Amino acid sequence: MATAYLLVGSNLGNRTQHLQQAQQFLRQAIGNILQGSSVYETAAWGVAAQPAYLNQVLVVETALPPFELLEKTQEIEKQLGRIRSFRWAARTIDIDILFYDQLIISTQELTIPHSRILERKFVLQPLTEIAPDMLHPVWQRSIKNLLDSCEDNSVVEIFGKYFATDNKI
Repeated sequence: MATAYLLVGSNLGNRTQHLQQAQQFLRQAIGNILQGSSVYETAAWGVAAQPAYLNQVLVVETALPPFELLEKTQEIEKQLGRIRSFRWAARTIDIDILFYDQLIISTQELTIPHSRILERKFVLQPLTEIAPDMLHPVWQRSIKNLLDSCEDNSVVEIFGKYFATDNKI
């Protein structure tokens, strides 16, 4: 079994419902959710004229190898209504693989650790909540240290909590 860190986000429609549905699909198709950060609200990144995002980091235990995990997360996105139109477009759901154990993968289809973790406070803040001392496998710096040195000055606010026992946000 492997441990994967996933960032789940939504900025269209009923955002909390989309996050909850994604959690259900992830449990069914990928594995047990071991831990979840609080849900954070942030302004859209990349294209500013969009609704705000809700984002959450989930720690998932999975038997799927990395490329199969990517395939399953993309299937879940599609099932939940994601339409890929242009980079950073608004979406009902987005599921990014941040880490997969301590693996380092760099292909056209998949990059692990996620290539933009260092520049995104909306990723680092929830990661720091649940894994502050985890070392980034490439940079060999703690997640907390990466957050402290992140140049992204966007506002990342707690929107709600993740409850592992009843799946409510």
